[in-house]
Amino acid sequence: MNWTDLNLLPAMPEIVLLAVLCVVLLADLWISDDKRFLTHTMSLAGMVIVTLVQLAVWEKGSTSSFHGMYIADGMSRLAKLTLYGLTAGLFIYSKPYNEARALLKGEFYTLSMFALLGMSVMISAGHFLTAYIGLELLSLSLYAMIALRRDSAASAEAALKYFVLGALASGLLLYGISMVYGAAGSLEFASVLATAFNEEANDWLLKLGLVFIVVAIAFKLGAVPFHMWVPDVYHGAPTSVTAFVGTAPKIAAVVFAFRILVTGLGTNFEDWSQMLAILAVASLLVGNLAAIMQTNIKRMLAYSTISHMGFILLAFMAGAVGFAAGLYYAITYAVMSAVGFGVLMVLSNETIECEDIKDLAGLNQRHAWYSFLMLLCMFSMAGIPPLMGFYAKFAVIKALLLQGYAGLSVFAVIMSLIGAFYYLRVVKTIYFDEADHDQPVGGNYAVKFVLTVNALLLLLWGIMPQTVIDWCAAALNNTL
Repeated sequence: MNWTDLNLLPAMPEIVLLAVLCVVLLADLWISDDKRFLTHTMSLAGMVIVTLVQLAVWEKGSTSSFHGMYIADGMSRLAKLTLYGLTAGLFIYSKPYNEARALLKGEFYTLSMFALLGMSVMISAGHFLTAYIGLELLSLSLYAMIALRRDSAASAEAALKYFVLGALASGLLLYGISMVYGAAGSLEFASVLATAFNEEANDWLLKLGLVFIVVAIAFKLGAVPFHMWVPDVYHGAPTSVTAFVGTAPKIAAVVFAFRILVTGLGTNFEDWSQMLAILAVASLLVGNLAAIMQTNIKRMLAYSTISHMGFILLAFMAGAVGFAAGLYYAITYAVMSAVGFGVLMVLSNETIECEDIKDLAGLNQRHAWYSFLMLLCMFSMAGIPPLMGFYAKFAVIKALLLQGYAGLSVFAVIMSLIGAFYYLRVVKTIYFDEADHDQPVGGNYAVKFVLTVNALLLLLWGIMPQTVIDWCAAALNNTL
């Protein structure tokens, strides 16, 4: 076989992203610290270029390359476009914050783009090995990003915890993949599905491998009881890194789970849906109850992330309708989190690290607009209409009811009501508590503009939710 026989067009966004990454990596070697804004500008330009390439190769339906190991379909295209936009927005939010902490270095941008490349490979994987390579590229990049603040013991501790537990999860995933190969004789998702459907696979070995794979997926999503790393990583990492870890990888993990569980192990739906139900209930319960007790807002958002992942796992139990709702919820969560962490970065300066809830006290008196943006974020996470977060939860609960899961639907509603308490507590602190300092609020015009657009999207897509819902449904139709 000649390399020219390969269809490289579907993978062109990843190829261009890798080329951009290499250019930024090499150029940054010759850029002095006082001109580091050039690295920032090149990275942003790279995100624009990759987005344009993705739009240029956009086509309906599903195509594959590299002999089925790489898939470009509706779900992968929508997820990648969302990731490119999120990454560009987070670059803009992070610049003033990183500048104030001597973190505005090429490593932040190159590691972020390496992680983005890993997420893109995960999203388009048509083979277990491709999915694993993408996952490892993402994980290794995140380990280094979390430890980027070298003089911080908390960052080093968080990175070490994440590395040890992440390595364990990767080992479990590999072990599960080896069992799937032993059961089905193939690692291509389509072949595994066909072999299982034709009852040619070893059913018990396939189920045993499924258990290990679900555990690894639950770890990457941060679901209970594999959530131990989430609060420590969110708290210990610099807020600019926490913002990245808490947004884009969640979308990639949801699509990654869809690829493996639905397109690869769909015949075992009854088995893995029962496991996801247990994980979802535990995540909703532990996440919401633990978040109530937090005084550190980054740890509070970490536990709230765990509860949100519970909603996404519930969506997977509802079949095709639930898959679209799960993707919609993942996009909604990423947009909401970007606003929350963006405001925290704006409120941090050289002397103050805004990470406790009390640090938000009196924000309305100091900067009414940022307090309004944070209100939109908290209300959306709490699921208050007409914001985007309400319709995300509504879509999941509706999908559950359509499949007859009335008990789980009621439980999800109760957990949402409990979760509303700690979100409203933040709003109360912003609007009704007195500030203990009068530090000015930072943020340049680019940050203010992008953050405003980001937050207002929660309101716009909440008033007109059908737009994003239709995108997710169309993406799913071009995938299944």
